[in-house]
Amino acid sequence: MTEERQNAGEGGKSGQLKIFFGYAAGVGKTYAMLQAALTAEERGMDVVIGSIAPYRSLEDTALAERLRAMERLEEFDLDRAIRRKPDLIIMDDLACENPKGSRHSRRYQDIRELLKAGISVYTTVSAQNIESLNDIVTAITRVPVKDRIPDSVFDHADQVELVDLEPRELLERLRNGALAEKEGEHPPGTAYFTVANLTALREVALRRCADRINMLTRGDGAAHGDEHVLVCLSASPSNAKIVRTAARMANAFRGAFTALFVKTPDLAYMDEEDRKRLQSHMRLAEQLGARIEILYSDDIPFQIAEFARISGVSKIVIGRSAATRDHIFSKPALTEKLISNAPDLDVYIIPDADPGSSFYRKRHFGTRRHLVFSAGDILKSIGILLAASCIGFFFYNLGVNEANIITIYVLGVLVTALVTKNQIYSLISSAVSVLVFNFLFTEPRYTLQAYAPGYPLTFSVMFLSAFITGSLVMRLKSHAKQSAEVAFRTRILFDTNRLLQQARGQEEITSVSAGQLVKLLKKDIVVYPAENGVLGEPQIFQAGETEPDAGCISAREREVAVWTLKNNKHAGATTDTFSDAGCLYLAIRVGENVYGVLGIVMEGGELDAMENSILLSVLGEWAFALENEKSTREKEEAAVLAKNEQLRANLLRAISHDLRTPLTSISGNASNLLAMGQDFDEETRKQLYTDIYENSMWLINLVENLLSITRLVEGRLNLNITEDLVDDVVAEALRHVNKKSAEHTIVTESGEEFLLARMDPRLIVQVIINIVNNAIEYTPAGSHITIRSEKKDGTIILSIADDGPGIPDQEKPRVFDMFYSGGNPIADSRRNCGIGLSLCRSIIDAHGGELTVSDNAPHGAVFTFTLPAGEVQLHE
Repeated sequence: MTEERQNAGEGGKSGQLKIFFGYAAGVGKTYAMLQAALTAEERGMDVVIGSIAPYRSLEDTALAERLRAMERLEEFDLDRAIRRKPDLIIMDDLACENPKGSRHSRRYQDIRELLKAGISVYTTVSAQNIESLNDIVTAITRVPVKDRIPDSVFDHADQVELVDLEPRELLERLRNGALAEKEGEHPPGTAYFTVANLTALREVALRRCADRINMLTRGDGAAHGDEHVLVCLSASPSNAKIVRTAARMANAFRGAFTALFVKTPDLAYMDEEDRKRLQSHMRLAEQLGARIEILYSDDIPFQIAEFARISGVSKIVIGRSAATRDHIFSKPALTEKLISNAPDLDVYIIPDADPGSSFYRKRHFGTRRHLVFSAGDILKSIGILLAASCIGFFFYNLGVNEANIITIYVLGVLVTALVTKNQIYSLISSAVSVLVFNFLFTEPRYTLQAYAPGYPLTFSVMFLSAFITGSLVMRLKSHAKQSAEVAFRTRILFDTNRLLQQARGQEEITSVSAGQLVKLLKKDIVVYPAENGVLGEPQIFQAGETEPDAGCISAREREVAVWTLKNNKHAGATTDTFSDAGCLYLAIRVGENVYGVLGIVMEGGELDAMENSILLSVLGEWAFALENEKSTREKEEAAVLAKNEQLRANLLRAISHDLRTPLTSISGNASNLLAMGQDFDEETRKQLYTDIYENSMWLINLVENLLSITRLVEGRLNLNITEDLVDDVVAEALRHVNKKSAEHTIVTESGEEFLLARMDPRLIVQVIINIVNNAIEYTPAGSHITIRSEKKDGTIILSIADDGPGIPDQEKPRVFDMFYSGGNPIADSRRNCGIGLSLCRSIIDAHGGELTVSDNAPHGAVFTFTLPAGEVQLHE
């Protein structure tokens, strides 16, 4: 139980489970448990009683008074106990079955939740309640035990205290009535009490405790050598005993444990009772730690031997009924064939005398298939027989030999086997074909007599030939059906893997996975996505045309889904938790991370082992896809966050340096003018005013660029596209360029008188201002700046050229990078934060154009960008 309590209560601390273990009722388990609980209470622990058996042995002691003072949870309620959350809770009888309507069907499942919630538990259990010991105890006492717990609960308990008592002393207590609820009554389950039985049970309990100590000493995962125990599963009533024996053997050898079921064509004819029994045997094997394997074959011994050889099995465990022949003329027993196919294996034959075993063998191996007649198959068989007779008449009239006509009837039997569903039709058709051939084509004709002495042999060969070919065809059909089923389920897995690799986003991953499961199971399913431990709204995926039952998403069903999410375990229909639910709920998980809950509407019985295996595989693929999608999304978000952090850092650098410098200049010049304005001559004052103005305009331009960059990063740069004259936009931009433009010669040239472009004029003005200001800053006074526009192939091309020092080739790829300021010594580096050209490219890209830089002849740089051309609208 340790692994099941990894996600415990607050702080990850789980409760401790202590089991008081005895070989039989009355040895004093409950008394020892309560004494230990009172001791714990004296040490300051918060102890409450959850459940306790009312035996007179407790009432007759001084312990009763102390117990009455202890808090008791009347009519134990699991949720109330978890909310109360004591340090220790007393839960007598670990193997007890819960009342109908409880969340869990068994008490040990309640205890699992208490432990996970961080509540320690004291409980009791007897040897007869341990699953793997059930057969041994039943053989000793001759009393079947219904209430049992998995061995893992016992083995993984934090403490097991053996409560022992001499058998004779126990019998004396029984005779004195110390164990009865009422005077004069014997307690339930004590009818087998004899010295011999109790001594044998005591030995079993001691050995089981020793096995647990050995397991803890060696370590739970330590396996001895290469031992691998294989048990063969079947629907036989005695198979449960075989599984338990194999489990004990695997534990004793500390080896691997596998349960194998070979699926044959006969499985299609298995009735519902046997199917349920087979499923229960598979669950039992899984509960006892076996890995379930399912194979398809007609030859069971060969398949078992091959699997054992490939998987490294060292020991095979089967029942005695499979090792014996029914009579001298029957086929060799499974064990004989198994030893013949795998002579190096150790085969253990376990006695499995069971009242139902002989009946099962007669029913399933005497008459292997149920005779199911249908009008359609009968008509098909009659039609084929009539057709064969007509063809026979045709060839008979042509003088064809009777031996050839026989083959027509054999062919008819073969076709009958192909088109009908049961072998009985081909069998009957074989017999009838012999009679019809005798009646129609042998002398004397139209009688069932035959003159030729060789005809009886001919009829016998004809019947055997028809029967054997019909049987082979039916077998081939069964194999083809099994192969198709396996191929379909394999394709489901491959398709799921392929589709999930192509899926993008949680919704598409969920849709693909749910669709594949609907295709596999032919059942409606409900998917609850989970985010931060909270279930989202359910999504229903239908298997048919009819609307799904609204009950599958009711409040009760959602409660089960929430429990599955919280506990990361199966729940709902066909399980022992919320077994009254309409759906089977499974967590879509990777390890302890749950990404959602899947609900399968369970109409028509539970899933078979192969469906369950593929379902778990698809769920694993589904969860991995969601985890990968989450990881990818988190990486993208981290990259965006890192980029934004870098942008924020650069903006802070711009604010801290590029804004502070002109602000300092403005404040300093203004302070000088205020303090000594009258002392300055006219030229000095004019220079101070000019500096203030230029720094202010530079700040305005920088703030505009910063605001535009912010809108771009946040995706809020909305374009207001209109058709405007390029010359007007250029003229508007030149009115707002740097005042130093007076030191340069700026010329505009246009290829046509009226050039219309589709653009947001406000943003294009900002682009031209940034590029022209860049040219002014990076070229010496007296330089020429030329703005040229032209139309070519439906595109407006606008270029801004200067004859300055130009841009080195190694810097051209980086001039449009944000916050790149280059190394030109002419520019005032204090006034360049490197966002202007980056903003320009972003604006032009948003317009569907392109911004490039190239060299001007003989020297200088040319910035060129394109815009979509507009069309002149003519109005009548």
